[in-house]
Amino acid sequence: MLDVNVVSRTESIWSGTASLVAAPSIDGEIGILPGRQPLLAAMARGTVRVKNGDSLVKEVKVLRGLISVDSDMVTILIDELDKN
Repeated sequence: MLDVNVVSRTESIWSGTASLVAAPSIDGEIGILPGRQPLLAAMARGTVRVKNGDSLVKEVKVLRGLISVDSDMVTILIDELDKN
C-alpha cells in the first residue's frame, strides 16, 4: 500500500492509504503503484486520482504542483487548484 498526502500551501487536502495514484505530469500521466522507484516530478493541469482497489478514494483538479515518491510515501504538493 501507498501512504498518500495531498497538500496545498495552506491546508492538508487528503491523507490516507491507496493502492494507486495517478497524476498529470508535464511529461504525461504518471501511475504510481507500491514499490515504485523514487520520483520527483512537476505536475501539469489535470486531475489527481487516488484509488484503493477499484474504488476512487479522492479526486483533485490541479493547475500545477509537484509529486514526490519515496519508499511507498507519495506526497502531492498542489501549488494551485483548478477551481473549474
